[in-house]
Amino acid sequence: MMKGKALDLTKLFPRSPHEKLGGYAHLARMADKARAKAAGTLGEYIYPCPLDQLLLTFLGVDADPFLKTATERDDPGIVAWLRQNAKIHTPEQIDAWNREFLIRTPQNEESRERFLKTRERVAPNRTDITSWIDLLDLEEGRQVPQRTVKP
Repeated sequence: MMKGKALDLTKLFPRSPHEKLGGYAHLARMADKARAKAAGTLGEYIYPCPLDQLLLTFLGVDADPFLKTATERDDPGIVAWLRQNAKIHTPEQIDAWNREFLIRTPQNEESRERFLKTRERVAPNRTDITSWIDLLDLEEGRQVPQRTVKP
């Protein structure tokens, strides 16, 4: 029996990576995807995707135990589980990780090409969008503030 309610990601979007859970950016989204994977409603999403792997590595937990926890617990239960099982980080370390994560850009040529192709499809006029997280939000129909483009 699932305590954490699974979204049908063939019909709905997971939460934005900007939405924090337990102070961590992306954790709520990763929980949504893990629950959907367990329920068979992941659709075209991937768990664990490269962004999930970044958070899992920072937390010091593996994808499978997190998947099990997400399906057995609600959001506060996941946070409690992480307090017992994840690496301990100071609030400052978490804030620094969140800032870096939220502005992450493509890290290699293949990733850059995929990013640009997606941005061209989703919002060709938004050349100010340079981070994966902003691109995900745009692609899923969330408002993304206009960014100042550095010369």
